[in-house]
Parts: sequence; structure tokens; C-alpha cells
Amino acid sequence: MYKDITGVILAGGKSLRMGMNKSFLKFNGVTIIERIVNLMKYIFEEVIIISNTPHEYLFLGVPVYEDIFKDKGPLAGIHSGLFYARNEKIFVISCDVPLMTEQMINYIVNFQTDKPIKICRASGYLQPLVGIYSKSLINSIEKVLTQNLLHDKSLHSFLDNIEAEIINPENLDFYKDEFFFNINSPEDYQYLISIENKKVLDN
Repeated sequence: MYKDITGVILAGGKSLRMGMNKSFLKFNGVTIIERIVNLMKYIFEEVIIISNTPHEYLFLGVPVYEDIFKDKGPLAGIHSGLFYARNEKIFVISCDVPLMTEQMINYIVNFQTDKPIKICRASGYLQPLVGIYSKSLINSIEKVLTQNLLHDKSLHSFLDNIEAEIINPENLDFYKDEFFFNINSPEDYQYLISIENKKVLDN
């Protein structure tokens, strides 16, 4: 268990394509958010949730904080996680990646770099919502979030202008693309259920 890194779960998405809060969808008998909270609590001593509807998550028994900068997207969630965390570094994970594993998280955490961000390029995309961020980024993020141009507030725009360690895990023996599979639509959820059913049949 890591005592010097805070686990930060981002649960701020509006789930417009899903039509409901996707973190409360069930997978393997529990909600996705419960699954992620349990995983993070097993790995990190301090775990917090960032959400603008904190009352929905109080039953999970971990501290819940709202965005300091409202309606600014996931970069604002990362900023709030950095602000409220007791530790210098945070491990960020979004609430919609139910197949993420302890082994993959440990690999990212232990990847050696002096850069303030560690994220993966996996399944053909950068995966900025699963990775390490340092408190030294707070001022840089605030500058982006307080600008008036909407496109400058996006997480990817921020990453284009900051030094980040990009990890390529796809050649690891244990790696699977499904680790980074995120749920955005009813079709994604049906795919998740099909994975669950396939594993039951294989066993």
C-alpha cells in the first residue's frame, strides 16, 4: 500500500450519452464506482473522490470534494484532487474504467521518471485519466482554467504544453487493451457485460 500517493477518483462526468450516472452501473454484482473505490483503497492509504454531486457518493465511506473550478471538465477534477490531497503526488483514475487492475496501476506508479505527469498511451490513445500527477502542476493548471478560451481549458491542450512521461505498456506480458476500456454509452455497457459473461463461461 502506498502512503505517499493519494488515490483520486474523478466522478464528475455528466454521462450525457449514457443517460444516467454511469458510475452506478453494475458489473460483477457491484456498482462500477464501488469496484474502483475498493481497488484504490487496497492500493493507496488515502483515497478521495472528486464530484460536483458529493451527496451521491457519501455511502462509499471516503472523503468527497467538489471542483474548485466548476464546469471546466476533467482538468478541473485533477486540479481539485491535487489541491485536496495530503500527498505531493496523486494517482488519478476516472470512474468509468471498471477493468483497470492493481498490476497496471503498480506499473504506472513505479515507472521511473522525474517528470510531473506519468500517463499511458494505450489502445491507440493517450490515457490522461489514469496516471500520476504532481502538486507542482497546480499553478500551471490554474492558469489554463482561468483563461477565457474554451479550447484552452481541455486536458489534452494542457498536456500539449507540459512535460509528461508517456508510458507505452502494450508490450508488457500482463497488458490487455481492456484495462483502459471506458464506458460512455449504452453500447459500451453492453460490451462490458459481454466481457463479464464470457469470463463466466470460460471458467
